[in-house]
Amino acid sequence: MKQFDAEILNEYGPFHGAEQIHGVTFDGQRVWFASGDKLNAIDPDSGKPVDSLSVPAQAGTAFDGHHIFQIADSQIQKVDPKTGEVLATIPAPDGCSGLAWAEGSLWVGQYQECKIHQLDPQTGKVLRSIESNRHVTGVTWVDSELWHATWEGDDNEIRQIDPQTGDVLKSIAMPHGIGISGLESDGRSRFFCGGGKSGKLRVVRYPE
Repeated sequence: MKQFDAEILNEYGPFHGAEQIHGVTFDGQRVWFASGDKLNAIDPDSGKPVDSLSVPAQAGTAFDGHHIFQIADSQIQKVDPKTGEVLATIPAPDGCSGLAWAEGSLWVGQYQECKIHQLDPQTGKVLRSIESNRHVTGVTWVDSELWHATWEGDDNEIRQIDPQTGDVLKSIAMPHGIGISGLESDGRSRFFCGGGKSGKLRVVRYPE
């Protein structure tokens, strides 16, 4: 396993009207984060708010290239990012945390169970499960690499795991006391990390 210390490039927030940050996703231009009763979009380079949608948003957030998927209580909502309209819902596994889109599937973290599930986005059926040995919060893919964040005590990390075995391949250690709620990548050089009750969003360099 390769180990790195997190290089925090930027720290944004807290944001007006957003007491907590839950899920985080990136639509190619804007970073969206869930804050309980709405989705908020910011410019990834400046951290300035640029949009918001009134949508229940209590946990993970994902973008499939056209729509936002948002965990709300026991459901995953499919949301039109232009209007905020909920177009469809599917059931979510109990205790959902992070959410990502890759390979035509949704990938959902299950916090207490330390698992990541691959879901059918039409039905919510669990197609397969991957076990981790730490609590899973945010989930993201960087090309063919599966990454998840942890929030368990004061020593937390962003970790790349083997999508077949769950073995940890790389670990990026966050500074002591900083946990991660939502996690997203821009697909290139940055991770966007939700800071939970701190109300902050941190930008962490992808390790070369």
